[in-house]
Amino acid sequence: MPEGDTVWQSARRLHDALAGKVLTRSDLRVPKYATTDLTGRRVLDVTPRGKHFLARIEGGLTLHSHLRMDGSWRVYADSRRWTGGPTHQIRAILGTTDRTAVGYRLPVLELLRTTDEDKAVGHLGPDLLGPDWDPERALVNLLQDPTRPLGEALLDQRNLAGIGNIYKSELCFLLGATPWLPIGALPADRAAQLPAIAKKLLEANRDRPVRNTTGRRGQDLFVYGRAPRPCLRCHTSIRSADQGDGSRERPTYWCPHCQTGPAPNPHRGAPGGTRSRTSRRTTN
Repeated sequence: MPEGDTVWQSARRLHDALAGKVLTRSDLRVPKYATTDLTGRRVLDVTPRGKHFLARIEGGLTLHSHLRMDGSWRVYADSRRWTGGPTHQIRAILGTTDRTAVGYRLPVLELLRTTDEDKAVGHLGPDLLGPDWDPERALVNLLQDPTRPLGEALLDQRNLAGIGNIYKSELCFLLGATPWLPIGALPADRAAQLPAIAKKLLEANRDRPVRNTTGRRGQDLFVYGRAPRPCLRCHTSIRSADQGDGSRERPTYWCPHCQTGPAPNPHRGAPGGTRSRTSRRTTN
């Protein structure tokens, strides 16, 4: 699932291509909207909300979409060949006189009244890249279940919107805690810093073509995707394991030396006790 900065970049491309222009082509390829025609209507704006897209259209309508794991929005000049996938994977086409936006593999696509947008995104917590960002509210949301693993709490978009699996692992590293540490066990000073660190990371990357959390050229991420390579700080081998709430397991990365808290047992792959600072084995 894309991170909030990726959605922000895609929404900006859609906004730049469509906002203020009249639609000359409209094709929503889902059964419910197969006969819907938006041509002749002006696109007012395209706004990201967490990991959701809200394309507001003249006449009080909003086209709501979500990419989930495999979806994408691509923008093409009229002369360019569409390259986002085979034709049968196209779910939406919005065209103007000079640009065409094509939505591929969109698992969520619905047309709402703009006044009903809360039905689609009202459950979300404060948006890390949005005008509604509220760090105090985000922290209260995160801490409401102190027994919940830190990584799961960060991924829950009801707490704060925009963090994906990459930022989950990177934030846990920067906080010095494993993703399996109960969030209530995170020291108060580090918990208080969490919303600000998360916002700083996403804001720093929303305009970058390559995501970077380290500030180092050529070493873009501290732990995500780096197992079993050495930690950039202590040179211990980075570990990886799946983490999830039962609905979906996601690959998770951490340093067993720099991060304190429970972690999967390297032999059984299940969360166990606190990590050993001397172990250099990896979990696959």
